[in-house]
Amino acid sequence: MFITPGTPRIVIISYSMNYGVKNCIWVALGDVSANIIQATLVIFVIGSFFSDHPLFLSTFKWIGIIYITYLAYDIYKSRPKDINSKEISKKSFFSFYKDGFLVAGTSPKAWMFFPFIFPQFIDFSTNYVAQFLILITSYVVLDFLSLIGYAMLANKLIVWIKANPKVINTISACVLIVIAIIIALTQQY
Repeated sequence: MFITPGTPRIVIISYSMNYGVKNCIWVALGDVSANIIQATLVIFVIGSFFSDHPLFLSTFKWIGIIYITYLAYDIYKSRPKDINSKEISKKSFFSFYKDGFLVAGTSPKAWMFFPFIFPQFIDFSTNYVAQFLILITSYVVLDFLSLIGYAMLANKLIVWIKANPKVINTISACVLIVIAIIIALTQQY
C-alpha cells in the first residue's frame, strides 16, 4: 500500500527533482501529520459520520481536486533544479510542509482508507487506544520511509534527465491532472 503511486508520491518525486531530498522531508512530514489527524478523527470521532453524510466527503474530494490541479500548475511552471547548482530553493520549509499536509489531508482516498482498514486491526473490546497507537506509529513510519524512498530514487533519476529537465515537471503535472480527473469521475459518495 505504501509504495503504490498516488498524489503524495507524484508531488514528492517532482519536489525531489526540483528542490532536493532534504526539502522533501518537510513534504513527507506534512503528509504523515495529515494522516495522523485523519486516522485519529476517523477512528475516535467521525468514523460513522462519513457513511451518514457523503456530502462532507464529496466536499473534501473537490477541495482535493482543486488543490491537486493547483499543484500540477505549480510543478509545471517551476524551474527544474540544475544538477550542479548549489542554489537554495525559494520555498519555505512551511510551504513544503503545507503542500504535503494539504495533498494528504484533502485526499478522499485517505479519509476512506482509515475507516475501512484500521478497524480490521483493532479489537475495540480491549485497550484500543494502545492498539491504535501501535498501528498509527507503524503506518506513519512506513509511509514516511516510502515517501523519502521515492524522493531519493527521483533524485537519482535526475541524472538521466539532465539533458531535458523540464520533462519530469511536465510528466508530473500531467499525472496530477489525470489523478484529479480520475478522482472527479470515479469517486462517488
